[in-house]
Amino acid sequence: MYQLGWAKADIGIEPAGRAMCGYGMWDHRARGQQTPLYARAWWVGGADGRAAIICVLDMAMVTHSMRAGVVDALTAELGDDFNPETFVLACTHSHSTPGGCGHEAMYNIVTPGFVPEHLEAVVRACATAVTGAKAAAAPTGLTLDASEFAPNDDVAWNRSLGSYLANPEAMPLTETETHLALDRTMSVLTARRDGKPASLLSLFGVHCTSLGNSLERHDGDNKGYAAAYVEQALASDGGGEDESVAIFAQATAGDVSPHFHGPGDVARRNRISGEAEYVEARRNGDLQGETALAATSSTHGRGSDVDGPIDGVMTYLDLTEQTADPRFVDGHPNARTGEPCHGVAFFAGTRVDGPGMPKAIAVAARAQSKLLRRRRLRGLAKLPVEEAERLRRMYEAQDPKDILMEAKPKLQLGTPIDRVRLPDWADPSLAEMKRQARVGALKTSSMVPTVLPIQIIRIGQLALICCPGEFTTVAGRRVVETVRAALDGHGVTEVLIMTYCNDYMGYVTTHQEYEQQAYEGGHTIFGRWTLGAFQTQFEKLAQQLAMPSDDRDYDRDTRPAPQPADELALRSNLPVP
Repeated sequence: MYQLGWAKADIGIEPAGRAMCGYGMWDHRARGQQTPLYARAWWVGGADGRAAIICVLDMAMVTHSMRAGVVDALTAELGDDFNPETFVLACTHSHSTPGGCGHEAMYNIVTPGFVPEHLEAVVRACATAVTGAKAAAAPTGLTLDASEFAPNDDVAWNRSLGSYLANPEAMPLTETETHLALDRTMSVLTARRDGKPASLLSLFGVHCTSLGNSLERHDGDNKGYAAAYVEQALASDGGGEDESVAIFAQATAGDVSPHFHGPGDVARRNRISGEAEYVEARRNGDLQGETALAATSSTHGRGSDVDGPIDGVMTYLDLTEQTADPRFVDGHPNARTGEPCHGVAFFAGTRVDGPGMPKAIAVAARAQSKLLRRRRLRGLAKLPVEEAERLRRMYEAQDPKDILMEAKPKLQLGTPIDRVRLPDWADPSLAEMKRQARVGALKTSSMVPTVLPIQIIRIGQLALICCPGEFTTVAGRRVVETVRAALDGHGVTEVLIMTYCNDYMGYVTTHQEYEQQAYEGGHTIFGRWTLGAFQTQFEKLAQQLAMPSDDRDYDRDTRPAPQPADELALRSNLPVP
């Protein structure tokens, strides 16, 4: 039994015409609010005074600025009762939520820019939820339960079946069976008081994109509706509604859509528009909520008691220069990650969830990217040694991606961003990026995060792997198996994965999926060996967790470098177009 408490706080960001985060669309602006957006938190205190803290936001992503701000606030508020290594900050990945909360440039371009008051609101809500959960902590039983969606439950489909089937462990499936190409089991941590479920934390991977990019209201999307459904059910079963908290976090959602994928999928998606999208988001969320409640019942789920020590380990990695153990990359002897690059497939978007650039432009961009690669590699001998080595390493890590944007040198198809010839009227997002480059706001700033956190939290016999990106179904499965093997025999019997944790770095595919260069591969920005690098480092971190705390020896000090204050100021509080 733990000292377990829960609480939630309204994030409270007023819609004021700024673009929402997730789709990266200039015109996807917030002009109203459909549902409240919350920070929801659990405080799980062990017998020795240690506590695991899980806070999940109704937001599209977590940034380093968000986590750092919350850590500072909780350190000041809680002192020695707070341990950052056992605190995880995650999100539901709803695409109908505010942006502008990170210091890096790229994912804030459409907002436009960094919005300090948005970040302050998020930090305040998280701190309020966590301290409220601590104050509400009381003796509480904890069980790990599970329930599986039936094959005919319309809740999730794999949106990149060809990539999924490229994995050797994938079972053969047809395009009418995309709903089977994912993990259909929902894991649920259930907090029980007086033998009854009082709060829960659900883990199930499906994109929070039931709502499309043409709507103009803040909304928690399917995960938000799932939480509201369960909170109302729990309240009616014994408590006040304000005391009920249900957290719907993400597992392996990278290649999983809430929209049907198969014959006629685009036409089917197009029939759901406007107000009907909110109805669809609620339907999907209610189904997730029903499944979570079914897992907590006495006739469903594993129902295994969770009890024992609270522990955690966390470190930061420079993802631009990681080497993968050959065991995780089919024996490749020199598998390394590289500098971040976005592929044409990323900018082309996804057919059903969120189309990007027009197909004709994507075809032309792929051709130009291939031509640029050939020209560069033929001319390496004529380049300065440092630039030649950069290009050689970049293509070695990124192939066969058709690279559109090189984030470190800030090039688009080999051209500096501020000199890209596409007219500003043709792409307002690119126009804003060009404008920021011209005024010096991007000169030495990072476009995307490159130093990223990995974390494992232990709650009794459960190990929770906390990942900073969007892991596909099979990629996540491989990480779980890696950590499970490393912790075997050390008191851990269950291993689960939570994604969108502590920062955001795009996608993580298997190297087989990466070769297909669907959307997910195009947004796996550190290259084809990214998953192997994560497996390598998660294995090492799990081995540290298995040691007595006094014997552990791993990097606790590395953090992302601050962004240049003068450049950040140039892209902060920008006027709403």
